[in-house]
Amino acid sequence: MFDSRHIRTFHAVVQAGTYSGAATALGYTQPAVTQQMKALERSVGSPLFIRAGRRMRLTEAGETLARHAEAILDSLSVAEEQVTAITRLHSGRVRVCAFPSASATLVPEALALLAADHPGIRVKLLEDEPPDSLRQLARGECDITLAFTYPGLREAVPDEVVEVPLLEDQLTVLMPVGHPQARRRAVRLADFTGERWIAGCARCRTHFLHECAELGFAPDIAFTTDDGLVVQSLVAEGLGVALMPSLVLSFLRLDRVAGRALEPALRRRISAYVLREHLRIPATVLVIDTFKAVAARRVGC
Repeated sequence: MFDSRHIRTFHAVVQAGTYSGAATALGYTQPAVTQQMKALERSVGSPLFIRAGRRMRLTEAGETLARHAEAILDSLSVAEEQVTAITRLHSGRVRVCAFPSASATLVPEALALLAADHPGIRVKLLEDEPPDSLRQLARGECDITLAFTYPGLREAVPDEVVEVPLLEDQLTVLMPVGHPQARRRAVRLADFTGERWIAGCARCRTHFLHECAELGFAPDIAFTTDDGLVVQSLVAEGLGVALMPSLVLSFLRLDRVAGRALEPALRRRISAYVLREHLRIPATVLVIDTFKAVAARRVGC
């Protein structure tokens, strides 16, 4: 392996034709140039120069290295510029895996802030529900995972994964606007024991069934879907009610659907997860900080 400092000095000697000329160009002493060239020749395993009068003439090995030296130095210069751009947040790529309701709310708001303040940071968005999204993080398929968990559910994450809490998301009941309970500002889960239900993802469904069991009833689950817009459409048509997170209220698009908070409140915790080593990467830290700023704007943070 060649030392890049030695390559720079070698290139200067080739350009100047003498060790003293290279020393003047680089601001070194002549002995320093001589020592670097001796070290480079030891690395090469062959002399690079022979004296021809007062000037230095390249050997065959020296001529070969000289043909590549400028390209090597140009590549190093480009690499330095690109690395500097990344560390100073002028550029960078971050892969974010998020669950659907975060993809529709937190992620667009965060990306808008990043686009305004750091347009060189590019974010690739992936979508998956926990715990699958956390497995993607552990496998190195994404850099940041946005995931949620419920009280009593301990998230199994490897030691090298760090959790960054973002907000507490209150659960709501979605119902048709003409539903009798829609006249109230808050509702109780026990008020819907006779309803047909539309259930969400596996993790949400497990929590929902647990809460119903605590109240002594088994819900009649008529439909199951992970798609929030599908849930809204089914509710709007009067096909059932649904227990949904408050984030979903941020993108309600049907004027025939009403969302009411539960009383007593039920919440899920939303966090960003990242590999500990990635907290040393400026672009990753910037994206996490942006998610924290967006989450702080929301009620319940």
